[in-house]
Amino acid sequence: MKRVLLFLALTTALSGCSQSKSDLYEITDSFVESLSTTYESYGIFDFESNMRVSPDGYYQVSPVGRLINVKILEVVPDETYEDLREDLENHYKGNKAVNKVYLNQGGTIMIDCRR
Repeated sequence: MKRVLLFLALTTALSGCSQSKSDLYEITDSFVESLSTTYESYGIFDFESNMRVSPDGYYQVSPVGRLINVKILEVVPDETYEDLREDLENHYKGNKAVNKVYLNQGGTIMIDCRR
């Protein structure tokens, strides 16, 4: 019985993670698309009005200039950010609008859309 409950808890947690990342990708994709088609830059002083939070409240995405900052709104180990960086890097692999996905010195992830 304990194994079944553990399996169900793990399955629920993993399925929640994938939905959360889908929501994150939807947000970041909208900013990447806007930078490649509509906006020259989001500017540096008005990032709060463009900031978006994922529906589950786990991720915050803020465009700054031609960079997109991704922050996890919980205290997590460094490995979690590294895993997310790799996931975002794979998601944008081959997308000509994205130059690089990297961890910045502030501990968040940047999606570089500079020309």
